[in-house]
Amino acid sequence: MPKLPAIPPVIADLPDAIGARIPTWRELVDDPVMLRRGLNIWPPFRFAGIRVVEIERGFRGATVELKLTPLSRNYVGTQYGGSLFSMTDPFWMILVGHRLGPDYVVWDKRAEIEFVAPGRGDVRTTFAVTDELVEELRAAAEGGKKVLRWLENDIVDTAGTLVARVRRQLYVRHTDHSRGY
Repeated sequence: MPKLPAIPPVIADLPDAIGARIPTWRELVDDPVMLRRGLNIWPPFRFAGIRVVEIERGFRGATVELKLTPLSRNYVGTQYGGSLFSMTDPFWMILVGHRLGPDYVVWDKRAEIEFVAPGRGDVRTTFAVTDELVEELRAAAEGGKKVLRWLENDIVDTAGTLVARVRRQLYVRHTDHSRGY
């Protein structure tokens, strides 16, 4: 039986060089411009035709659009509902998480969409994380309390017609790193 070649030392040491775990997006991307670029090449967005137009400085807001193309159309020729829902997926969690800082856990807990009118063309949605919202969440999460907060945004077409309304419930909690969470 032939002997297999030895693994080169660089490859053999690779797991140790990488570390025991893969870093999160939050750890890798602390710059809104780099996050926008990363999300725009992220396969779930790229292949759905979703484009992040802007993530505001300080993670204060974002604008996302979805073009109507032959690949984004549903059975009846309008925007595919799954793509409309997906274009809103990570933004409340990302924006609020960055605004609150690393001492807070922020997760999507629930989500719902109300389809109001057919998306017969390109659509867009915006997110705005105000200072008042951030302070309200900080106060509510004081002492490690669990906070559940609904946030809403509209998806509109180029004429400003409401196509869908999306609501997402965020779970927010201040963490106590000394207790291991």
